[in-house]
Amino acid sequence: MTVLGIETSCDETAAAVVRLDGTGEHRILSNTIYSQIHEHETYGGVVPEIAARSHIQVLDSLTQQAMTEAGIDWHDLSAIAATAGPGLIGGVIVGLMTAKSIAMATNKPLLAINHLEGHALTARLTDDVPFPYLLLLVSGGHTQFLLVKAVGDYERLGTTIDDAIGEAFDKTAKLLGLPYPGGPAVERAAQKGNPSRFKLPRPLLDRPGLDMSFAGLKTAVRTAALKEEPVDEDTVNDLCAAFQAAVADVIGHRTERAFDVFRQRYPQVQPNMVIAGGVAANNAIRQRLQETADQSEARLIAPPHKLCTDNAAMIAWAGIERLRLSWDEDPTALSGNGIDDDMDESPRPRWPLDQLSQSVYGSGKKGAKV
Repeated sequence: MTVLGIETSCDETAAAVVRLDGTGEHRILSNTIYSQIHEHETYGGVVPEIAARSHIQVLDSLTQQAMTEAGIDWHDLSAIAATAGPGLIGGVIVGLMTAKSIAMATNKPLLAINHLEGHALTARLTDDVPFPYLLLLVSGGHTQFLLVKAVGDYERLGTTIDDAIGEAFDKTAKLLGLPYPGGPAVERAAQKGNPSRFKLPRPLLDRPGLDMSFAGLKTAVRTAALKEEPVDEDTVNDLCAAFQAAVADVIGHRTERAFDVFRQRYPQVQPNMVIAGGVAANNAIRQRLQETADQSEARLIAPPHKLCTDNAAMIAWAGIERLRLSWDEDPTALSGNGIDDDMDESPRPRWPLDQLSQSVYGSGKKGAKV
């Protein structure tokens, strides 16, 4: 199976080709990404209209580049996969409509992929992680603990009740006068700071469950900064270090509890925790998660940084995962078997991952455990 993936959910335009051969070996044949950071940095965040226009301008040439780098022709493809949500609706429309056009022109199946499922399944592309496993999804728009039972079968165990981690990093950077994108800027500043200078809260740690909160932590940073005005570079570095340490503590505590939940559900299975999403590229958070996993005698799987942030290889791979649920010797059986999508598939600004089985694998479509 060879699948072209297209990703346009936010401010990266991406196209990739991924192949799974008959022996089970999988390879990323190409993975092209165009970042829009320079187009949004003036505004301190992603401007949806600018993002959508940029996708329109570069997606065609980027897709052709991905095909050229993969060394294949259109007839070599098994299917076309594209992010159909969640995300900024203008960008999602651009990517999905492009995928529909290619699918119609090549007479290939269309796969409308949940962006979060792409993140959830990346570790199976990079590390062959078996089901079931835990997923910590940490990005600009999502912070969730999920139980990944099978392709299309996800259970949300906990989430943020307000800001996502990535959003909290970006807002903290903005209030401290750091450049966009905020996450990497905060991490760089934190490396030069003293995390003990400021005492910041660890929200919700006294409550049961796996839910998290980061809005109050961001507010605490602002309050501390106002008390220190005028804020110098050392203060900014120390605040970033304290903020990052607090986030790591919250995530570490909740991860330890997530391992306990997993062991209760699957007492005979060694826990695997996959971390995915843009914030998974933060080295301090990775280190804290690794320490927690070691203490819990569990395994932490963190895909390479370039596959943690938004990319099209994960979308192509999610398409392959869905296709092989019903794969047989005849490639023509792929179309119309309930695994591919109709041309009237709509883009979605919101699409919770734990509802995916109802919207994609339900309604008469073949289930994840077939």
